[in-house]
Amino acid sequence: MESERMDITEKVALVTGGARGIGKAIVTSFAEKGLTVYSLDIGDTTTASAREAARGHPGRVEGICCDIRDAATVENVCADLISRHGAVDILVNNAGITPRKPDGKKAMIEDWTLELWEDVQRVNVTATFLFCRALVPAMKAKGWGRIVNMSSQAGRTKSHVASAAYAASKAAVLGFTRTMAYEVAASGITANCIAPGRIDTPLAAVAGKELNNAYAAEIPVGRLGTPEDIAAATDFLVSDAASFLTGITIDATGGYLMI
Repeated sequence: MESERMDITEKVALVTGGARGIGKAIVTSFAEKGLTVYSLDIGDTTTASAREAARGHPGRVEGICCDIRDAATVENVCADLISRHGAVDILVNNAGITPRKPDGKKAMIEDWTLELWEDVQRVNVTATFLFCRALVPAMKAKGWGRIVNMSSQAGRTKSHVASAAYAASKAAVLGFTRTMAYEVAASGITANCIAPGRIDTPLAAVAGKELNNAYAAEIPVGRLGTPEDIAAATDFLVSDAASFLTGITIDATGGYLMI
């Protein structure tokens, strides 16, 4: 309905893992469109990255350095943003980790400790839940919201580069998002996933040029994806044009995965 549409410049967005790779591309794209964007990350470069993403664009970007594994920290950040703006309109749960061996190869099941396994689930799944739990009530009160949770091709099918722990976490994100989408749909909120394939990011580069070239040769479009490809999909899902889409997964794989 037209009455439910919002001017893009009025929106406030929160992006986790926003300092580099896919997250930074999403933050930059939002800034280009005039949004107020909060970019969360754990590294010392968070603030500098936010300034760079905002440079030359009409939107305002603020970097927030925090550890999203800590529930109290997540709650405090979200409470502060709600107190400033009344609600966060757009939530992009992009932060994710996937520990590898020192040579960049995937860690096999026998390589994982319980501590590493739990750390991956904490960042990739539990933090997604924590941010949604904290921000959904204000979205409901406003009657509008967009949630995009970053899954992975590894959560959809087998992977020769991602670990079982990472795959399990990204599959969990899919299930969580579908059920949450059903629960919040009547409140004007959509919740969707993007499942990127092989994307040319610093994380992917760790695996080495040889592996990435071999992977690209198997992708029907003939190349690795770019962070900007994923940002474009995110832009669509948070727009009013996607208001009838909820609980879906966009497989951004260049045709590598077709289901």
